[in-house]
Amino acid sequence: QLEAVITTEGPILVIAGAGSGKTRTIVYRVARLIELGTDPGSILLLTFTRKSASEMLRRASALIDDRCNRVSGGTFHSLAHGILRRYAHVLGFENSFTVLDRVDMEDIIRSISKEKGIASSGIRLPRKRTIAEIISKSANKDKPIHQVIRDEYPQFLEHGDLIEMIASHYSRYKRENHLMDYDDLIIYLRELLSEEPKIRKMISNKYRYILVDEYQDTNSIQADILKWLGSQSRNIMVVGDDSQAIYAFRGANYKNMFEFPEIFPDTKIIKLEENYRSTQPILTFTNAIMERATKGYTKCLFTRKKDGVRPKIIDAGTEPRQAMAVCRKILELFDRGIRLKEMAVLFRASYHSFELEKELTRNGIPYVKYGGFKFMELAHIKDLVSHLRVVVNPRDQFSWNRILRLVPGIGPVKARNIFEWMKKEGKLPGELADWPGMRKSEKGLKRLSSLLKRLQAPGISPEKAVEL
Repeated sequence: QLEAVITTEGPILVIAGAGSGKTRTIVYRVARLIELGTDPGSILLLTFTRKSASEMLRRASALIDDRCNRVSGGTFHSLAHGILRRYAHVLGFENSFTVLDRVDMEDIIRSISKEKGIASSGIRLPRKRTIAEIISKSANKDKPIHQVIRDEYPQFLEHGDLIEMIASHYSRYKRENHLMDYDDLIIYLRELLSEEPKIRKMISNKYRYILVDEYQDTNSIQADILKWLGSQSRNIMVVGDDSQAIYAFRGANYKNMFEFPEIFPDTKIIKLEENYRSTQPILTFTNAIMERATKGYTKCLFTRKKDGVRPKIIDAGTEPRQAMAVCRKILELFDRGIRLKEMAVLFRASYHSFELEKELTRNGIPYVKYGGFKFMELAHIKDLVSHLRVVVNPRDQFSWNRILRLVPGIGPVKARNIFEWMKKEGKLPGELADWPGMRKSEKGLKRLSSLLKRLQAPGISPEKAVEL
């Protein structure tokens, strides 16, 4: 850890075994750089969640002072979003482009399928969610749609041309309406850095020190972004563990760990092998698994905690049997006097708990489930945000369609007609009431127009806008 913290110059690859204090290493490195007089604004900390970046900077601030709060910390997507807000016009987008989430993406795909007559053609296409997954994987893995379908969705090969057509229409729709989804953010950032030398030099000169967490979970696009960002100072430290790469299904490429020294030939490799979290029986088991890897960085985890229970693996065979095995264990522990609130069952995705929930109910075991729909995916939250989106980007047809359809008596055709009229006439959102097709009795549109007019008032704060 100390070596990784005090080696401030040049490219560094930190192989951080599980529980070996990688977060502590990053925190102390940030603090050390600032302690040496480095401008906090020239340090870039990239993590996979904004929460983890904020926590790391909070801990760094506790070590020295509040200068750490001026470090640029966040995700690849937040970095891309911030840069593209300044330079999107170079790529043919307005800087006020709207960012789509996955639900928005699925709704647009459904709309395109209907508008192009694909949905009513009698062909049984994959669900909109599956089509969105295919398009997203194609973007993240940097592979053609047909290749993704052939490799991962062979059951839909016969519909490959139609899915590719939907993807093409989806891409055109986004560009025409100045929209980007999350995948676009990093794709366009890579394009900006690779195709615009002056902008690349300006951005890479800004960040003299770059730190990246969970490097084994980056994809090829993110690796390219880091190559360009680190091209000037070359003071880039990536931290990861090839043995903990679990997001290949999302396009992550653990081979980035092995290719990093090829991109930066004078890379210094530092290994963190002492584990502070587990016991030796668990690590002995883990080391035995890692030894079987055909490719990987050699490491052997150890700890000072020599005693401990040996881990158990239960091969249940099926999900129902797995649920039954978990319930039996819960009841066994309960009979030994352990309270239910002291037990927890972890699962990778919300839907993985369904069989267990049924089995717990059958056995009369009360439980609390954490997880499910995300806040921003709730329909009423998306409705609220859509009102704000059209004020920021009046050409966002998707958000216009969403808020217009909330007005009684307005369907998809009328909503599209209104949007096309506003776009053609160059009308602002608050001028919606000028629509020539407005009937005197159409109070809903008048109320919406009045609201949008108030939302576009100069200097209105986000807090006040939400209250309206």
